[in-house]
This record gives sequence, structure tokens and C-alpha cells, in this order.
Amino acid sequence: MPFQNFTARLRRSTSLSELTKHLEFEMNGVARFGFVAGQWLSFKTNMPNGEEITRAYSIASPPSDDNRFALCLNRVQDGFMSNFLCDMREGDEIRCQGPFGDFILRPPMRDTIFVATGTGIAPFRSMLRWLFAPSSVSDQDVPGRPSSIHAQARHREHQLYLIFGNRTEKDIYYHDELLRLAQEHANFRYLPTLSRGGPDWQGLRGYVQEHLPAIAQGRTDMHAYVCGLDKMVKANRDLLKSLGWDRKSILYEKYD
Repeated sequence: MPFQNFTARLRRSTSLSELTKHLEFEMNGVARFGFVAGQWLSFKTNMPNGEEITRAYSIASPPSDDNRFALCLNRVQDGFMSNFLCDMREGDEIRCQGPFGDFILRPPMRDTIFVATGTGIAPFRSMLRWLFAPSSVSDQDVPGRPSSIHAQARHREHQLYLIFGNRTEKDIYYHDELLRLAQEHANFRYLPTLSRGGPDWQGLRGYVQEHLPAIAQGRTDMHAYVCGLDKMVKANRDLLKSLGWDRKSILYEKYD
């Protein structure tokens, strides 16, 4: 399916941390914006010297029956686009293209491990909220894309795990939302882990790959999805392969 050009209008901007924003947009001129959970958009704007700049960001919201989507992104020092987006005010507009990407849930659904650090949580927030949405919500039927996982069987009888690594507790994006999701669904385990957790932190400590074997050992019938910076992605891919996993069962997206 050829990509489409859109203009997106900012509806709401929310701070997730000192340097991180949750941005909610709507696409102008369309009643429904179709995408598959896990995909990304390419954003375009012009720098002060007139040069066009393009950057890609994962969609952090689930597919729905309207024209809205969200992003989760950090301000990057000297990064023009990330700062431009974070500085947008409600009602401001930006050009974008898409959706793009094959970092999407692979049918048939299996028990699944999601591994994320930082803003690598964005595509998993999209996937998890879609998986646990009521069956009336959009079933991801996007022309030209792989067969969707039917709404009535999105997560039925499958165990889902999210290992989410950050430095400190204040860096855990969507923490309360993910805790609620785990409380509401017995087959979803949310496992935040901190590399620099304070003395009051009661959860896991250390890096995400330290906690992966407890779930993945002897479970080569699962899918794993890994998203974050290259070093983390490589460490987890290598670990899973050392545990006997087929590389085709390990899907990943790198943010650098």
C-alpha cells in the first residue's frame, strides 16, 4: 500500500518526565486513520535555514475508529525535530507520512515477551492497549498488511509479559496505566526494572536482559518483541538465541 501524506494537529501535550512528552494528535481531513499497532510515522518540517528535516517516531496509541494517534518522545540535545515536537502548542500542525513498518504482532498469536527501555515502550503501549481493548475497537484491517489477529481472540489463553527497563522510578512512562492493565488481566505480567532504583523501590532491579531468562528459558514456542537502543536490543537478541530461540521468533526495532 503506498504511503499517504497527512497534516497532523496537536490536541494535547503532557509531560511524562522532565525531558519526555506524550503528544496526542489528530489527522486533518480524514475520518479514520488506519494503522497497525507497532507501526511508525515519518514527520517533516523545515529548519530555520529552510532545509527540510525528516524523523521517524513510533505510534504510542492503539488503532481505533477515529483519526487520532499519540507519540512518546524524548527531547534530544541538539535534536531539532524532537525539540520542535515537544515545543508544539495545542492547535499547531505538522506534516507526516505513513504509516510504515513491520514491527507488528505476528499471527498466530503466541505467549509473548515484550522487552523495552525508555521510549521503546511506545509501540508496546500501542500493541498492549489494542490486545486488551474491547472487541468493538478497530480490528487492524489495513489493506496490504498481514492478516490481523481477530478481535475476539487477540490475547485469549496466552500469557503476555512486559519487561520495562529504566533508570529510576520517575523515568517509568505510563507506569500507573500499565499497573492497572496488569491488575485487570491475569494473563499479563508487568515487570518494571530499574538500574538505579532508590531504597524504597520494591520492584525488580538491574537491566532487562537479567530478567529475561526467568521467562524465556525453555520456552522456544513464544514470540519476543524488543524495542530500544541498539546495545540493549543486541544484548537481548543474543541472549534469546543462546537460549535456543529461533531468530524468526525474535522481532525488534532499534531507535539509534
